[in-house]
Amino acid sequence: MSGIEVPEITKKLLAAKEATGVSFADLEAQVGRDEIWIAAVIYRQASASEEEATKILTALGLSADLAPELMAYPAKGLGPLVPTDPLIYRFYEIMQVYGMPIKEVIHEKFGDGIMSAIDFTLDIEKETDPKGDRVKVIMNGKFLPYKKW
Repeated sequence: MSGIEVPEITKKLLAAKEATGVSFADLEAQVGRDEIWIAAVIYRQASASEEEATKILTALGLSADLAPELMAYPAKGLGPLVPTDPLIYRFYEIMQVYGMPIKEVIHEKFGDGIMSAIDFTLDIEKETDPKGDRVKVIMNGKFLPYKKW
């Protein structure tokens, strides 16, 4: 995983996912949650309910005994280092180049505040293009204005 330390449970889940041939889209259909959120649970960046954890584990052919690990509150983030995985690094690079312009446009349109990463959805779409397929990333977060006191 290109230098990113992942928990053992993540390794087990990804191995089972590969062995069963289950896609994240398949898990979305079986669990009733978005594929990105399910991937976040697997990478221990989100916590599942007991029902959600059981559905994920069942779909992957794993024991329900692992459910508590998926239900635990995770320590979020990749750590303080610049990511070395090329795909993840590109998002870091995008923020280095476009972060301040994005911030300025958001402030111009909404005022002084932030986009929530808690009240947030993320969708990945494949856009077919004759010049090469395109990755469409749609981030949708609630605007939270800074409070004055």
